[in-house]
Amino acid sequence: MGYVNFFFLKVILISITIGIFSAYTAKAQQFSFNGSRTKNAVNFTLIRNLVIIPLYINNKGPYDFILDTGVGPLVITDTSIVKDLNLKDLRPIKITGLGKGMEIDAFLSNEVSAKVNKATINYIPTAILKTDILGLSNYMGTRIYGLLGYYFFNSFTVEINYSSKRIVFSLPGTKKKIKGDIVPLEIINNKPYINVELDIKELGAITAKVVVDNGASHAISLETLNEKPFPVPEKSIPANLGIGLSGPISGNVGRVPKITIGNFELKDVISSYPIYDDVAVKTLILNRNGNLGADILSRFNVTFDYANEIMYLKPNQYFKRPFEHDMSGIEVYVQETPEKHYFISRIEPDSPAELAGINEGDEIMSINFTNTKSLNLNDITKTLRSGDGRGIFLSLNRNGELLIKLIKLKKRI
Repeated sequence: MGYVNFFFLKVILISITIGIFSAYTAKAQQFSFNGSRTKNAVNFTLIRNLVIIPLYINNKGPYDFILDTGVGPLVITDTSIVKDLNLKDLRPIKITGLGKGMEIDAFLSNEVSAKVNKATINYIPTAILKTDILGLSNYMGTRIYGLLGYYFFNSFTVEINYSSKRIVFSLPGTKKKIKGDIVPLEIINNKPYINVELDIKELGAITAKVVVDNGASHAISLETLNEKPFPVPEKSIPANLGIGLSGPISGNVGRVPKITIGNFELKDVISSYPIYDDVAVKTLILNRNGNLGADILSRFNVTFDYANEIMYLKPNQYFKRPFEHDMSGIEVYVQETPEKHYFISRIEPDSPAELAGINEGDEIMSINFTNTKSLNLNDITKTLRSGDGRGIFLSLNRNGELLIKLIKLKKRI
């Protein structure tokens, strides 16, 4: 996808520690193959820069899950499948997430088995949200049941080919020539970290420690510097940065003139600066500066090798696409009843949408006189980011009244 997707779906960073699970189960958790097989592959769907794969749970499914280096345990967010999985020994816990809000009620289970194509795992540590507060399906435009992370990546050498939308995963030690430049990883609390070089006008050159999170649809989020809020650049705008586990995440959006990852330079990169109390203050214990997301990672074909703590980056055809922020100021979500309906959940201040008199809760009926029933969420978001100065006609249903609004897209950052 050729646009930045901050405020539709932000990072899902879930602070469930391994200590909770180590006290709960002593069984080994590793994906494996039957027989002599050493590698396998699976196709994926890419929506809003996020990788979605089919996952079987307790021999049921397939269910669509986001493959996410930013989470540790298997996380089930859609509780509609819990009864089908016949889980009994559930341990209640509290989860702290990013965003406004209180702790979240959830359950732990060690009765879950999972299967990705020919690879299986038994007793995978699993967190089940009591209620589907994330609403991933509404923000992705397709049914999403949860997130799969560390236990998959730790079991294999995992190549995510964003060009072909295919994942190839091999047992560690399998002889295979891996293409790309090597970038050292550090695995901390079951998540991968790297150092990147930032070239920022006001601050000069900075080495930043960031979690590599392909489950975050943005490019980079800068949260802390020297245990204080990361300085927001003078040229920035207030923005909706998306949804976290504990609620909406707000802050600012600006640009970093240059980011260097290994041997690669990325210029004029869109960066988010979340409100300190919503995000940064909750990540200080991780001793990190921020989060590197999928709008950067998807410009490469990426291979993760947790066993050797390295990552391979090979630029793909998306490498030179420009980094752009939303040009409309509209956040869209989907409801299925059973047809898909597209609603406006939030509007950024002083944005084209606000200036046009568009309200939260308006239902989008058509865009440029094309009925939204014939469009998917990617079609809509691409149109709303389709060019500085372009006029877009929206037909809206507001409490039963049909309105026609013209918004003029604007490159605001």
